[in-house]
Amino acid sequence: MQDELETVSRVLRGDTEAFRLIVDRYERPVLSFVRHLLRDPEDAPDLAQEVFFAAFAKLSRFDPACSRLSTWLFTIARNKTINANKKKRPRAISALPEQQSPGEVSDDLVLREMFVKLDVALQSLPDRQRRAFVLSQIEQLPYEEIAQIEGARVGTIKSRVNRARQKLQASLATFMKDDNE
Repeated sequence: MQDELETVSRVLRGDTEAFRLIVDRYERPVLSFVRHLLRDPEDAPDLAQEVFFAAFAKLSRFDPACSRLSTWLFTIARNKTINANKKKRPRAISALPEQQSPGEVSDDLVLREMFVKLDVALQSLPDRQRRAFVLSQIEQLPYEEIAQIEGARVGTIKSRVNRARQKLQASLATFMKDDNE
């Protein structure tokens, strides 16, 4: 934490190369976060880059007394994904994957199909539930930090995560039931 504050101070004093340390530390988590929230995950690298451009431009507004640097970055990422999802309409599927005969199905294919179903189920969650779930279960942030990012109470975040978990479990239960038949 203290190292991050020193890095922020260096950047604000004109050492723009020091911002690379912030990018190196948070590039993966921010990219993962936006990838899970965007309707089109292929846009995630560009949007993550926009998050860091915005963070660099607004770094003087970061207040360590109000939040951690990670919370501030995830808040920027949250806002950017909300805006990107508003602008972007879902793309149509150009071609359906080829169907395989039941005898050709491998464990790897079943696992891939499960992850596809899970991604679809995750994308079908309401935005607030999806963001809370991704921050909690994938990014492993504490509920207090998620509440600050989302501008909501901790109890509300817990409720959103719980509802998302229930919906995802129901989706997977349907997949597992279909797979066993």
